[in-house]
Amino acid sequence: MSNGAKALIDTLINAGVDTCFTNPGTSEMHFVAALDSTDMKAILCLFEGVATGAADGYARMTDKPAATLLHLGCGLGNGLANLHNARKARVPMINIIGDHATYHTQYDAQLQSDIETVARNCSTWVRTSATTAQLAADAAEAVAVAAGPPAQISTLILPADVSWSDGATAVDAPAVTTPPSAADDVVEKIANALRSGEKTALLLGGRVLREEGLRAASQIAEKTGATLFCEVFPTRLQRGAGVPHVERIAYLAEMASVQLNEFENLILVDAKAPVSFFAYPDKKSYLVPDHCTVHNLVELEQDALESLDALVNAVEASNTKPKLPEPDRPKLPGGKLTGAKVCQAIGALLPENAIISDEAQTSGVMLPAFTANSPKHDLLALTGGAIGQGLPVAVGAAVACPDRPVLALAGDGSAMYTNQALWTMVNEDLDVTVILFNNRSYAILNVELERVGAEGAGMKAKSQLDLSEPPIDFVALAQSMGMPATTVSTARGFNRALENAFKEPGPHLIEAIVPSEFKGLKLKALPHVLGALDSVPAPIAKAIKKKVAP
Repeated sequence: MSNGAKALIDTLINAGVDTCFTNPGTSEMHFVAALDSTDMKAILCLFEGVATGAADGYARMTDKPAATLLHLGCGLGNGLANLHNARKARVPMINIIGDHATYHTQYDAQLQSDIETVARNCSTWVRTSATTAQLAADAAEAVAVAAGPPAQISTLILPADVSWSDGATAVDAPAVTTPPSAADDVVEKIANALRSGEKTALLLGGRVLREEGLRAASQIAEKTGATLFCEVFPTRLQRGAGVPHVERIAYLAEMASVQLNEFENLILVDAKAPVSFFAYPDKKSYLVPDHCTVHNLVELEQDALESLDALVNAVEASNTKPKLPEPDRPKLPGGKLTGAKVCQAIGALLPENAIISDEAQTSGVMLPAFTANSPKHDLLALTGGAIGQGLPVAVGAAVACPDRPVLALAGDGSAMYTNQALWTMVNEDLDVTVILFNNRSYAILNVELERVGAEGAGMKAKSQLDLSEPPIDFVALAQSMGMPATTVSTARGFNRALENAFKEPGPHLIEAIVPSEFKGLKLKALPHVLGALDSVPAPIAKAIKKKVAP
């Protein structure tokens, strides 16, 4: 027998959980000490939101959970935003949260808090281990719940005395559950909709946005004439030359309506029916047209890929060739640097098999268009909308796939939420190139200020969205953590910097000084353009949508 901490770690390793992103405190010291006698890979993060975001990125690329080690309720609370994103991404994760010794809680010490209540915000399974003898079994159950199906977040709360006491024995990995496929009658009903001759679209999400799922969906589309869409912020989307293209639902609700208005059937494949991110005065929240029938192919606990394959067979598309885009890179841009030109250069220079963690916000609006025919790559998006995800997810992806180049795209505002991730990139010597779009504002919020119709917004209101004074020196910030960094304001300068970063393994930061994509008259006109989309002919509305958000 061993102490609780050692048995806990051994149990996690037995279950295949061999990586832990940590930000420990006093209550977790026995877990920290036990790391040296195990094969657990431990990666220090300087902020809990980096640890939770990194565990998310790791899970997206490995399809298995990582663990986080956090300190008490305060530490868990600091990691909550990226736990929210991970929950929306539907990835597996196990949080180990240290707590005060069981006999110490009666004194309501300074760091005492209700950890279980905090954990339930994002965790399906929450348990405080009451005894050392029970700890390993609790850990095995946490892994089983996290692994699914469906994949979920588990939180195991570890009192200090349960961790340090002897009398624990590690247990074996839990049995793997094989998920069922969609019922035959569900598949046949959806096949009938595809054969009906009515305008039909498939909205893909989650587990079918890898190449195998996209090929199956493309076979269906080529056979039946259906249109393919995917979620606005996919967990992991494989794309590029040789991978079937799928159009993302637009972030702006008015443009999403333009995409969906013509369809009479919408088939959900591991995705939710699209809704507006926020409520707006006199605008719809539910974006499926009233005349459109929604069909759901697969439940969360079912095998999405096998169910999609069954649909391929049902519409007799198994011998149909999927539509595969040919390689076609854009040319390198010149002139003054803009967000669009950064995206163009990325499309021109992106290495084979790269991973993009995309939190570019408004500056990255042209990224899908410019990288559609670049070499095959994975795109990891901001699933839950809580900013501060891009850099930590890149950390996790790089740890998961050390042989693949990782590109982290971040806006200046969102980067400041989790800039501590730069330190972990250097400490672990991760091959991550960070592109920091610096437009010195919360540009997306300037857009939202115009869209929601808030009246009376003057200098005081607009100063809440302005990051220009004092200017943030991201190069100095990166260099202070040991990361090579440079600032560029011309397209040619950016081209050189990106090419050099891709050639040299290890972490780099490129600060791209760019103007806001929406400003001045363009920003003022945007709400009026969006408001007019439902009253202009469909071809014109589609052309406007393609120009503003391709």
